[in-house]
Amino acid sequence: MPCATGPEQLSILGFPEHSIPGMLDNNALNHVKLMHYESITENIKVAVEPVFLDNQSSPTDNHFVWAYTVHIVNLSAQPVRLINRQWRITNAHGHTEEVNGPGVVGEQPLISPGDSFEYTSGAPLSTPSGIMTGHYEMQSANGSLFRINIPAFSLDSPHQAIHLN
Repeated sequence: MPCATGPEQLSILGFPEHSIPGMLDNNALNHVKLMHYESITENIKVAVEPVFLDNQSSPTDNHFVWAYTVHIVNLSAQPVRLINRQWRITNAHGHTEEVNGPGVVGEQPLISPGDSFEYTSGAPLSTPSGIMTGHYEMQSANGSLFRINIPAFSLDSPHQAIHLN
């Protein structure tokens, strides 16, 4: 189950629309090593840093929560707008869910050349690890649509040994 979503998916996942208060407070970041994943497609760089949220997780109830911060940089010479997103979230048992919809966290940002857009969202799983990947549909200044990749990133918790795939 994902969370770079619009209001309907955020409410389904139990998160308030447009924000997740306390998601990245200092207590949540204690003893956490941040991993960094990035890709560049069509001169748009997407970097993701996931972090396990121990303070919002309940391993005994099979409830594990991650925050992830996405940083999108427009390396092109033209402005682009993020129109839609698609996420594929796979848990440790191989169950995959897809989430599609307009924009991210309630926005369809216009990103000028050299500028960036950053947001933080979250993903709860019923397993102590998983993986997320996806793409954004972008619109160029002339109105044409194109896809940019979101790099695959691992959702790892301290409640399971990390297995490299």
